[in-house]
Amino acid sequence: MSDHAIETQEEVAAQSRATRPFAPFEWMIALRYLRARRAKSFVSVIAGFSFLGIMLGVATLIVVMSVMNGFHLELMSKIIGINGHVFLQGVETPLNDYDDVVKRLEQVPGVTIAIPMVEGAAGVSSPYQQSGALVRGIREADIKRLPGIAGNVRRGSLDGFDVSEGVAIGAKMAEQLSVRVGDTISILTARGAATPFGVAPRIKAYPVVAIFQIGVSEFDGIFVYMPLKEAQAYFNKEDEASVIEAFVEDPDDMDGMRVKLDKAVGRPMIMTDWRQRNRSFFEALKIERTVMFLILTLIILVAALNIISGMTMLVKDKGRDIAILRTMGATRGAVLRIFLMTGATIGASGTFAGLLLGLLVAHNLEAVRQLINRSFGLNVFDPNLYLLSRLPSVVVASDVILVVSMALGLSLLATIYPAWRAAKLDPVEALRYE
Repeated sequence: MSDHAIETQEEVAAQSRATRPFAPFEWMIALRYLRARRAKSFVSVIAGFSFLGIMLGVATLIVVMSVMNGFHLELMSKIIGINGHVFLQGVETPLNDYDDVVKRLEQVPGVTIAIPMVEGAAGVSSPYQQSGALVRGIREADIKRLPGIAGNVRRGSLDGFDVSEGVAIGAKMAEQLSVRVGDTISILTARGAATPFGVAPRIKAYPVVAIFQIGVSEFDGIFVYMPLKEAQAYFNKEDEASVIEAFVEDPDDMDGMRVKLDKAVGRPMIMTDWRQRNRSFFEALKIERTVMFLILTLIILVAALNIISGMTMLVKDKGRDIAILRTMGATRGAVLRIFLMTGATIGASGTFAGLLLGLLVAHNLEAVRQLINRSFGLNVFDPNLYLLSRLPSVVVASDVILVVSMALGLSLLATIYPAWRAAKLDPVEALRYE
């Protein structure tokens, strides 16, 4: 071999070694491989389906996770906002010292509100319809600061509630009974006055002074609030409360709060909290969220498998090009990076397109639902079947980061094997029959 040939080979090798990773020529070749030629467009068709699969998978995951987060937060705020965080009921002796207990509870650090109530099941009726209800006796000052009611009165007013001798009902109940503010409803309970022949049912008419809308259809259709003194007389609980409901600043720290509250009550009481009353519901919601995440992840996984098949076919199709690149001085690492970038570009572009689509839909989900209902005459997310009157959606940054990271990771993993095969290709074998 001549000195000139040796020098030429050494120069090519030096230039190859001097080329830094992910150089412009590697990007140029990688992006050219994504373009379809008319005669050999099947590879690009597979790449297109992979792009669509990843985009739809990421967008669907973001939307579904946002809806599940919205459900959890909305139901947490609605259910706890109307029912309290801690429930205290008297034991051994009637709860007729509720004022003293409330004062002691509200002095506990972390307690925001403590409200005494009289509760009882009853039937409500109007001249048009009848329904079941949970009647709650409450003072005017307390109902005005009850989180679920405060700011949610749609018609009427709670001013003068203690002396109004009227009731406040939910919007759904008002609709069921076909009543408005000023109309009268009758409340019936089986625990009325005691007579020589037993306990007689009690029925009494009350005017509707206010109509509220909590946002949870079940609650809007069952709760009836009346003045505390009136409820005590109606349910035969003279100067007595059925339960004291307390609201705390941090509902997740109930174990620590229960210890403080137990020391503060100063009398025997049965104490339960929101976790005990709603444990099965929120656990089911958590399991459903996890299962939906795993199922929808399969969409991204299938799209990643499409990347593997598409890239494998691309390597077979570009065998001659790879051999020429190798004979021109391209290293195995350069070939590996070229095909890694080709596959990663499909995954990254699909992921970020899905991110934009998912965020757009998640932030406008209620508008999308209403548009679908109007356009096709459907009733998607019927409030009569679900607890909430609107479709909630809350985008959590950590969930979005998790979905995007997972999609990018699966896309990159799907590209490694075809890129490795391309780097291992022997240029002599690839050009033998050319």
